[in-house]
Amino acid sequence: MGVLAQPSSKTEQRLIHINGKGEVSDDRGTKLGYISKEDIVFNNQGQKLGFIKNGKVYDAEGNSLGKAKKDGRYYNNDGVFILSTKTMGDKCEILDLEGHKKGTVHKNYKLHACAAHCFFLEQEMKKEEDK
Repeated sequence: MGVLAQPSSKTEQRLIHINGKGEVSDDRGTKLGYISKEDIVFNNQGQKLGFIKNGKVYDAEGNSLGKAKKDGRYYNNDGVFILSTKTMGDKCEILDLEGHKKGTVHKNYKLHACAAHCFFLEQEMKKEEDK
């Protein structure tokens, strides 16, 4: 495989995983945060990142980020399709617009795939850009 075929940064291959307990980790097994039974997303320090209420995704301040549909599809505030999930037994793959795998989520947390993607993967990408 040539140099041009390799990803340009580590974040391109970074995946997130949400297990049946609502624990969010990356593909290296590092715990990033968790999702409470009240549908609130927290980081590893216990800081509230956002929440889901009535199928809508909000940041910690209550600003709407988009809508999570029961079929695992996520749309931003402009109605643009952002993510979907593909069920595979007890797990679902998190897929971007092009069908690229962004992680896995336990079927009980399918609605949270979009929140986890927004809060954890996008934060990691921002950290890389700030370097």
